[in-house]
Amino acid sequence: MSKLLILRPQPGADETAQRARALGLDPVVAPLFTIRPLPWQAPDASDVDAVMLTSANAARHGGKGLAPLLGLTCYAVGEATADAARAAGFTDVRVGPEDGVALLMAMEADGVAEALHLCGADHVSFEPAEIRIRRIPVYKAEAVAELPAAAAGLDGDAVALLHSPRAARHFASLAGDRSRVAIVAISARTARAAGEGWRTLVVAPRPRDEALLELAAKLCQTGAR
Repeated sequence: MSKLLILRPQPGADETAQRARALGLDPVVAPLFTIRPLPWQAPDASDVDAVMLTSANAARHGGKGLAPLLGLTCYAVGEATADAARAAGFTDVRVGPEDGVALLMAMEADGVAEALHLCGADHVSFEPAEIRIRRIPVYKAEAVAELPAAAAGLDGDAVALLHSPRAARHFASLAGDRSRVAIVAISARTARAAGEGWRTLVVAPRPRDEALLELAAKLCQTGAR
């Protein structure tokens, strides 16, 4: 059975590893990024209609700056981000089914006119026609300079989970021999960022950890090419 490389930052990496073990997989946790909080100041809550979160890291690392915003409706991409928002103190949390674009559609349907997007220093910008988006970076992801030892020391084929285009680009720059690595990407955009030359490259049918792991399990167990 191939080893499963989990490259996302902590604590998400350990969460994914736990799910992987439950599926009978052999995960190797080797984060490519370390998450650091950034100093920031929240705007007046009366100036925005809602808070938008596209990553759980914004809730986890927003710190005390979140306090004046906790009474606002929080729109979150995915259950993990929603759980982090609730843990941070948001009480009205609404979960988007897919990605940031789908979340914006839900916000538009609810009549949101202006939203505060708490994001990372490296983020995807999207400009909807109907909603004014104010973005404030509250964390940054610092890339490692070389492949973590746990991953670099693998002897044999591996299956790597890629949760973002930035992770895909960075892993591609560090991976060395791509012919022995299968890639499971969270989106088509992430797959494109990984480039070519891998043993195989597949895209999860849904941008969710569970969907990535379902595909990874098949590749780890069969060594499919």
